[in-house]
Amino acid sequence: MWEYIQQWYRRKFSDPNAVTLFLLLVVTVLVIVLFGSLIVPLLIAISLAYLLDWPVMRLMQLGLSRLTATIITFSLFLAVMLIGLLTLVPVIWQQSTTLIQEMPDMVTNLQIWLHKLPEMFPGIVDDHQINEFTQEMKRRAVGLGENLLTVSLTSIVNVMAMLVYLIIVPLLIFFMLKDRDILIAHFSRLLPSNRQLISQVGQEMNLQIMNYIRGKAIEVVVVAVVTFVTFSLFGLRYSALLSIMVGLSVLIPYIGAAVATIPVVLVALFQFGPTAAFVWVTVAYLIIQALDGNLLVPLLFSEAISLNPVYIIAAVLIFGGIWGFWGVFFAIPLASLVKAVLTAWDSNTGDNVVEETPQ
Repeated sequence: MWEYIQQWYRRKFSDPNAVTLFLLLVVTVLVIVLFGSLIVPLLIAISLAYLLDWPVMRLMQLGLSRLTATIITFSLFLAVMLIGLLTLVPVIWQQSTTLIQEMPDMVTNLQIWLHKLPEMFPGIVDDHQINEFTQEMKRRAVGLGENLLTVSLTSIVNVMAMLVYLIIVPLLIFFMLKDRDILIAHFSRLLPSNRQLISQVGQEMNLQIMNYIRGKAIEVVVVAVVTFVTFSLFGLRYSALLSIMVGLSVLIPYIGAAVATIPVVLVALFQFGPTAAFVWVTVAYLIIQALDGNLLVPLLFSEAISLNPVYIIAAVLIFGGIWGFWGVFFAIPLASLVKAVLTAWDSNTGDNVVEETPQ
């Protein structure tokens, strides 16, 4: 057993490039665990810079300088963000406020509907089960109110942090776009000389991350717009709030869609009751989710992120447990990084074995 471990160690760590790659992976994990909350603005800026680098490169192909292309792209980006904030935020705020105000009536209607279940399904549901459920729901509502009060008391600090991020992140994006080649050159000087595998992983990750971020941005917009139009046609209340929630849910693979389904179904049930309209809204929403998973995702991503669903869900759980919400948000890129590192490591050690055999 010990000899097998020694052989595995010599095979995997005999090459300095493999050791360097292993240390890079360890340092990446330690940085996320120890400084995850501090580097969130930096990672957001890097993600958006990846997204905006594509139009910058297209403008440069038309003969513009990188500075001019960056200014044009960045100005359009800020304009779109400002228009979105000025139009969407008031609507979402109004619908969120209305939803919170109407929640007591919704809970009352739910209780009335639940107390009808023993008559509809005798022998399956009884009054005792309904009473226990309503009491538990009341306790959770009280806990939710206490949490909202706690959040409101600490909201001033959070608002100040958000204001700082709204200034820092755009500045980081602009300079990352303008000085991309300089920043890459500076970062390359920090790497050790034995960086053949790091360069291999970097090239693979550069393509994957660029395709992933661009594809996710398009997917969020398409899903949100289609969902908003569909809900509006059915006359569903809070259509803007729910469509934004559904659009953002695609950022969390598999789990996000399941979580977003709950408020959609509940709002539709409270508004329409157990009627045909409720069934049609639910069916339309499920069709949107099916088209997203089976048509839009393969069209946008193709083989850019070739990860098994088991690995993706495991990455969401692991990185989410380590890093919270941002671990879930960056789960697929981080899982792709781990996969690229292990693939390059195995291929390199395999090449070494082939090269050493004739000797």
